[in-house]
Amino acid sequence: MTFDEVLADLQAQARTTKHAETGLWVASQLRSRIEAGQLKPGSKLAEEALREALGVSRNTLREAFTALHAEHIVTRIPNRGVFVAHPTADDIREIYRVRRFLEPAAVLWSGEASNEALAGIIKAARGAAAEGDIPGMAGANQHFHRAIVDRAGSERLNSLMDQVLAEMRLVFHSMAANPAFHEPYVEDNARIVELLEAGDRAAAADFLAAYLDRAEAQLLDAVGR
Repeated sequence: MTFDEVLADLQAQARTTKHAETGLWVASQLRSRIEAGQLKPGSKLAEEALREALGVSRNTLREAFTALHAEHIVTRIPNRGVFVAHPTADDIREIYRVRRFLEPAAVLWSGEASNEALAGIIKAARGAAAEGDIPGMAGANQHFHRAIVDRAGSERLNSLMDQVLAEMRLVFHSMAANPAFHEPYVEDNARIVELLEAGDRAAAADFLAAYLDRAEAQLLDAVGR
């Protein structure tokens, strides 16, 4: 999706919501498009074009940029503007530190939550893998981990995971053309669902923790290269 297409989409959203005048709403709209991979690392967020598309003031847009900057999703470069961030090795370590606290705990303490949503995501991921659809696999993986945290039933944890996933989408751009990275996690996610369906939440949490360790090591190696 081009930046002009993102602008058109944002303009349409602004026409249909009463929250369009708030910095938090603007931040959520930009965050969701970064999470979806529509705005890539290094993309310039042209302030005037965004302000006009959204129908908001400069102060409102800058409030949104400040919130996203605090989440490490965008970066400000003096005299150049605001850009979608390029995660560093330290960013990856911090992201996975958060994920190790958040996701296994959601698996372990979610009680008898339904596995139906997770199973549906696995089906979509396997279809993407069969077609060699790397963006499809990456997107399904994002949905899977969002659904894992959603099992906890906490709006605050879901909001935190949205921030994490927006950063993760930026990290995954370093592996964008590497099916060998994405494909194994399709079946690893399926294994988590199998353990949950068997009622063994502790084993599922342990498996997920080890999986996150492995993914972090692979991404750090890719960034290092």
